[in-house]
Amino acid sequence: MERADINFDQSLGRLEEIVRLLEKGELNLNDSVAAFEEGVSLVKECNMALAKAEQKVLMVKKDLDSQPVFVEFQGE
Repeated sequence: MERADINFDQSLGRLEEIVRLLEKGELNLNDSVAAFEEGVSLVKECNMALAKAEQKVLMVKKDLDSQPVFVEFQGE
């Protein structure tokens, strides 16, 4: 499966799996390094996905008439 086809939840699940494998300490050095590299890549991808999602979040505000007004979320 190509990275473009993997969604955030799948990436996060795979990252959790990698963490468990590394915490067990049963991988040899080469496999540990490869898993670590994959994990770093997944962290970057997840961070990018979260940043994109944050940009799309809408905040609901009430105007003077108490009607909902949708405005673009302006993160920190």
